[in-house]
Amino acid sequence: MPPSVLSYGRQSIDQRDIDAVTSVLHSDFLTQGPAVERFEAALAERVGARHAVAVSSGTAGLHIACLAAGVGPGDCGLTASVTFAASANCFLYAGAEAALADIDPNALGITPAAVENALRSRPDIKAIVPVHFAGLAHGSAEIRVLSKNCVVIEDAAHAVGGKYSCGKLVGCGTYADMSVFSFHPVKTITTGEGGAVVTNDGELARRLRALRSHGIERDPTRLVGNETREDGRMKPWLYEQQMLGFNYRMTDIQAALGLSQLGKLDYFLDRRCTIARRYDETFGKLPHVRLPQSAPADRARSGHHLYIVLFDFAEMRTTRTAFMTKLREKGIGSQVHYIPIYRQPYYEKRYGFDPTVFPEAERYYNACLSLPLYPSLTDEDVEYVIASVVEVVTAG
Repeated sequence: MPPSVLSYGRQSIDQRDIDAVTSVLHSDFLTQGPAVERFEAALAERVGARHAVAVSSGTAGLHIACLAAGVGPGDCGLTASVTFAASANCFLYAGAEAALADIDPNALGITPAAVENALRSRPDIKAIVPVHFAGLAHGSAEIRVLSKNCVVIEDAAHAVGGKYSCGKLVGCGTYADMSVFSFHPVKTITTGEGGAVVTNDGELARRLRALRSHGIERDPTRLVGNETREDGRMKPWLYEQQMLGFNYRMTDIQAALGLSQLGKLDYFLDRRCTIARRYDETFGKLPHVRLPQSAPADRARSGHHLYIVLFDFAEMRTTRTAFMTKLREKGIGSQVHYIPIYRQPYYEKRYGFDPTVFPEAERYYNACLSLPLYPSLTDEDVEYVIASVVEVVTAG
């Protein structure tokens, strides 16, 4: 048995990361300095976008992406029924309403058909937030076509380094107006906490940068006040708050870590994919088990944030709680990603969603479990996870 619990996900930090952070601690800037700009430039180049705007979290990125796109009162946003709460909360933060769509049983994201039905029944939908669940982008080209006058903001929190089915990188702007990444410790790369919004639209990028920093504008050419000059020159201290923004900035400490991590992204992706494929080899043969997103083509392009298994607990004559407990006793952590949005008390009270409207989400939620997947898992760890899961599944 491993000396400690193998959690479903964790950061992978080495001495290069530590040295990168230490270098900033010895510099003149801990925040609002050059490290953030370097990280933004590297991230934009990596995903093929013109602009990257680093923020304090993926949630902050979703929030200001909605605001930058003009989503507000009287509007509605559409997202997946199974996702982290932030994918829907971002609409409410902006003063809009939230609508949910059922998921594809294999890709686990919203389907083009669900988007089409929602747009037909809700003409007030102004924004669509497809969720690249567990790192797999699904239906992106079709959703972009269907969106028409809606803004598309990809929740790509799980999909750093992932690719669309056409082979282009998630975040390149081909199928979305903006894409939002997360750099939480369990994500593919980490900045501790943090996120980014990438876009090819210069005006959206300008608004995003203002919104992340109190809505303040410092560009002399964009100041709108009447008293901007003194002694024939622009006042050197002048700035203007031109919109209601937030303190959603990323620090240089975080950005330095992110830049170091970004340099290892290809290794992280390859290792995650290798582990997922090894799991597939064994778990795909087990009774009462289904593996979503396990087709070779999907594995090849996913960001592999999560490794999800669907168990038929009833046929196994157990419960998910008992199953997770047995794994925990063996030193293996597992988790449920996620409780559907419509089942959360806040959304139940606000909208009164009917769970039967989301049959695929219900089937998924009743069966899903995330197993350990992160680059620092050794081959020995992986084989231990496999042996332990097989033992618990076949114990009867």
